[in-house]
Amino acid sequence: MQIVTRRTGLSPAVLRIWERRYGVVRPTRSPKGRRLYSDQDIERLRLLARATHGGRSIGQVAALSVDELETLVRRDAAEERTRGAEDVGPPARRIVEDAMGAIERLESAGLESVLRRAMLALPAAEFLEEVIQPLLHDTGERWRGGAHRPVHGQLASAVVRRALDRYLDGPAPLGAPEILVATPAGQRHELGALMVAATAATEGFAATYLGAELPAEDLTEAVRVTGARVLALSIVHPSGDRGLAHDLRALGAGLPRATLLLVGGTAAAWYATTITEIGGERFDDLAALRARLRGMR
Repeated sequence: MQIVTRRTGLSPAVLRIWERRYGVVRPTRSPKGRRLYSDQDIERLRLLARATHGGRSIGQVAALSVDELETLVRRDAAEERTRGAEDVGPPARRIVEDAMGAIERLESAGLESVLRRAMLALPAAEFLEEVIQPLLHDTGERWRGGAHRPVHGQLASAVVRRALDRYLDGPAPLGAPEILVATPAGQRHELGALMVAATAATEGFAATYLGAELPAEDLTEAVRVTGARVLALSIVHPSGDRGLAHDLRALGAGLPRATLLLVGGTAAAWYATTITEIGGERFDDLAALRARLRGMR
């Protein structure tokens, strides 16, 4: 149940009600009586969550097929994009505004509350990409523009980190492929890496966040010990670092051929040639990462 709530954003209470009252999915049971959800079950629950966030009751959409739900969700998304400027904006944008208000007032508990409610209300992908990413971007822009002091960014980072850690709590699905996530040497900014780990966890991977500023030899040793299928790195700042390019080449030389190296982050494009040379793949954003991981699953 914990894995399903993490991947769909639905609370256990909502899941139980939807199953018992509307029969939206029919999970099998383990010998010990635990619910076992298939990937198809989880995808259906994700679509139902998106459909209800568009203002419909679960009773209105519970009987729809997956294809019908996909059409409905796409239509909702198109209508959302075409709304006029006078509209109050999509739910995620309003959540970001509420979160920014809490940061402005240095209200750690208030920000925690906003994010906790958002995690329950939104699918994991929407929470990560439409709440956390814009929130961190806006916080950084206000700091660079002088509207925020360092304390605002520190508070936001601490609370966001706790929120992301929740996606990494609990056991992974049985037989889930393992992914290790870190930042390489010289890369202190780790929230991007945590978002990568959270995305992988919500896609059914056994995600382990190793930490920040790890040298190439430590990363290769971690892959050797765990036998991880994927190693994902986040590179945010600085760009054009020759030392980092050297470390990436050392990493490429030391990784087992069976391990896929994925590299993302705002500065990753600067190292695109090196990443290609060592057999790695670069992803531009969390949506691209999710698509790649789903292809592997």
